[in-house]
Amino acid sequence: MTIGRHSDDSGNILRSAAAGLFDPLASISKYCAVMDPVRIGASSLDVALSIRRLIRANFANWVGILKDNGDRQTAPVVDLPDDDRKRKGDGAPGTAVITKTRPQTKRPNLYRVLLLNDDYTPMEFVVHVLERFFNKDHETAHRIMMHVHQHGIGECGVFTYEVAETKVTQVMDFARKHQHPLQCIMEKK
Repeated sequence: MTIGRHSDDSGNILRSAAAGLFDPLASISKYCAVMDPVRIGASSLDVALSIRRLIRANFANWVGILKDNGDRQTAPVVDLPDDDRKRKGDGAPGTAVITKTRPQTKRPNLYRVLLLNDDYTPMEFVVHVLERFFNKDHETAHRIMMHVHQHGIGECGVFTYEVAETKVTQVMDFARKHQHPLQCIMEKK
């Protein structure tokens, strides 16, 4: 892209430069010509800063994302810091950090593993099951066993679905192996 030279006003230069920038699909071979600041009556720094401000102001319009059908979709506007503000951090001038948010993982559902009371399973066997499969100490296992005996049901622990299902299966298999009718179930907490 070439910039037309007008000696009357540097604004005309900006308008002619901006006219070519509005075509985002223009050929890459079009580049800005080097300007002679003496002929246009403005310093090269002023012209560069003006072009930079113009580009920043219209960034979202110039950068388009092509959809599958070829239609243009406007890119999201990124708020870049103003030239007059102090820049913080190590970023180069005119750069912005775009952060990507991670999807938060959902916590798994928890299930309570429960023992049911019956009239035939010995208390010592229930204590042994609690110590072996639920890693309870003897006092805690005895307290849970007494709760099951007095209230008809007692909680052995709270686990994720897979762990709770495994514990129930292990307890039921162990009870059947030792010919006890002990029932172990799980329910969603």
